Amino acid sequence: MKRNRLPELHYITPIANVPSICTQGILSHGLVEAVPHQSVAMPQIQNLRAKVVVPGGRPLHSYANLYVCARNPMLYLRRSQHHVLCVLNVSTSVLDQPGIVVTDGNAASGYARFSAGPDGLSIVDESRTFAEYWTDQDEIEYLRKKTAKCAEVLVPDRVDPHFIEGAYVSCHVSLEAFQQLVTGLTAIVDGNLFFQ
Repeated sequence: MKRNRLPELHYITPIANVPSICTQGILSHGLVEAVPHQSVAMPQIQNLRAKVVVPGGRPLHSYANLYVCARNPMLYLRRSQHHVLCVLNVSTSVLDQPGIVVTDGNAASGYARFSAGPDGLSIVDESRTFAEYWTDQDEIEYLRKKTAKCAEVLVPDRVDPHFIEGAYVSCHVSLEAFQQLVTGLTAIVDGNLFFQ
C-alpha cells in the first residue's frame, strides 16, 4: 500500500487507560507491565508474541504495536466489551521515527513479513487489510485474509503521546465514559468499527 492511502493508524485499548496513555504514551508490552493498566490482550496470543524476534534482533514485546486497521479479528473477539473500549487514532507521521517496522499481517502468525518503515508499507495488501470482512469458503484464503487484517506498525518502546490525534468509540455510552476522563482528545462514535 502507498503511504498517501493510509489516513491513520490504530491502537485498541480500554477507555480507562487513556489518561495514562496521554501522559506516558502507548507503551510496548514489556514496558507496560510496570504500569497499572487494564488489558484487552489475550494470554495465548501474548505467549506466541513473547517468542517472536523481529528481524534485526529485538523481541516483539519491546515494540508498541499499532494496527493499520483496527476493524480486525482482535477487535471482533472483543466486540462484547465494545462499551468499555476505544480505538486511538495515531498519526502516520509515527512512521518516520527510527526503528519502525511494518508487518503485512499479525506479527505472531508465523507467516507475517517484516519490513523497515516507512517504505515497509509497500508489503501491506491494502484490499485485504481494509476489507469489511475476512471470511472465505477457501480455508487458505480465509487465513490469508484474517492475517492481513491484523497488519501492524511496530514502534520501538513507545509511541509518544503527541502522535495521538483522537479516538473512536462504539456508542454514546462509551462516548460519555470517554468524555468524563477529560483527556483533551476528541472521540467520535463509529459503531461499525466495533462490529456494532
